[in-house]
Amino acid sequence: MHQFIAGQYREGHGGEAKRINPATGEVAETVTYANTDDVDTAVAAAKAAFVRWSALPPSDRSDAMGRLADELARRASQLAAVETAQTGKSIRMSAEFDVPGTIDNVNFFAGAARHLQGLATGEYLPGQTSMVRREPIGVIGSISPWNYPLQMAAWKILPAIAAGNTIVLKPSELTPGTSLMMAEAAKAAEIPDGVINIVTGPGKSVGEHLVQHPDVMMTSFTGSSAVGRRIMEMASAQAKRVHLELGGKAPFVVFDDADLEAAAHGAVAGSIINGGQDCTAATRAYVQQSLFDAFVERVAELMSGVVIGDPTDDATELGSLISHQHRDKVAGFVDRARENGARVVTGGSAPGGDLAGGAFYQPTLIVDAAQDSEIVQQEIFGPVLVALPFDTDDDGLALANDTPYGLAASAWSRDINRTLRASEEIQAGCVWINDHIPMATEMPHGGYKASGFGKDMSSYSLEEYTNIKHVMMCRDTNAHRDWQDVVFRSKDNAQDNRRTS
Repeated sequence: MHQFIAGQYREGHGGEAKRINPATGEVAETVTYANTDDVDTAVAAAKAAFVRWSALPPSDRSDAMGRLADELARRASQLAAVETAQTGKSIRMSAEFDVPGTIDNVNFFAGAARHLQGLATGEYLPGQTSMVRREPIGVIGSISPWNYPLQMAAWKILPAIAAGNTIVLKPSELTPGTSLMMAEAAKAAEIPDGVINIVTGPGKSVGEHLVQHPDVMMTSFTGSSAVGRRIMEMASAQAKRVHLELGGKAPFVVFDDADLEAAAHGAVAGSIINGGQDCTAATRAYVQQSLFDAFVERVAELMSGVVIGDPTDDATELGSLISHQHRDKVAGFVDRARENGARVVTGGSAPGGDLAGGAFYQPTLIVDAAQDSEIVQQEIFGPVLVALPFDTDDDGLALANDTPYGLAASAWSRDINRTLRASEEIQAGCVWINDHIPMATEMPHGGYKASGFGKDMSSYSLEEYTNIKHVMMCRDTNAHRDWQDVVFRSKDNAQDNRRTS
């Protein structure tokens, strides 16, 4: 069963599909889909639960989320195994990155639930005292992607429920397993039934119905820019709030005084992490001309040594991509780049032999591509890095900003003035200096331009999931207020009004 509604696993009524293990090409399980009636049931459960959950003291919500962190920790090895089985990512990635990161997120938001504060009370007009209330929105309808199923579910669920909302989450139909396990852990943690609901099914039917449901007050989505635009279009019909974390095409700017070895290792790790299926992955390495050849040589050497193999083997450094269809899409980008004059330095194909049946693709380094080419401008979402030279610092920073995206970037230099300039001028929601990829739960994550708007993680994310209400209390004991003179033009009327006090 692949629906979790009102604290129970339920059968979906929208048909079923085979889920393929991407590392083997074999059928792993049959996934039952929700239909629109199932979505309605989940939203109704969330709406009913909102009354109780939103009224709880913050300390009670915090305690419940703390218990959820403990439950997830107890299930850590199982969560990692399921995450690897459904995505094809390496078990090291699941066990050492995804699961610990998720538990850390839960612990952070358990604490953040107790710090939902407005502005301090004060007098901003004579005789009037103002205060600000921060209140939950209601039922949140969220859609999470397949690349980080557990972590992205957490990024959607945790700030929403910490703020007192309830949620219906639609994970990718390719990877529902760990989202369902998280909801099950919430049940064991005594989070009330209906606070967290999971519906599984295609975006075209289940996702769109969730976004447009009249009882869903907000939509949070992580995925492609094209789908994000579609969600904005649907939400606009109801003037509904949206939070979008969309695609990326992160530049990796290497100045001529950078530590070459550090930059090369950072470029390889940053470009192939999670199979390159990461919106923040390093995809465009801009390297100052004098360092370019040495950088390309060292990156190619490191990429050629990456261990590709069985994702369940702890020695594996790069598992499979999410599906054969997606592997072919990545290969198509590389093949078209070759046809248009770019050169593949290393990689550029799917491995054969024992891995031929899986959705594997080699770490790939490309040079000699044009700045306006598809391989440079469009999100590939695979283990592919394009390296391009630049002359002056001005050139490198201009090239870094020369795509529609603005999610993440990095700059590499030993000169603090160069790195500070880069952090100021690069148009991205996150700019790393002399590193690429690490995230801290306490820090916000979100994009500029076509990469969306709004923040995940950190206390900033709570801004997305709360309404701000101004409450003004008049302390004047007279019936007449001075500001009313703009309405009561007649002095007699004003005096009559005063006499009623």
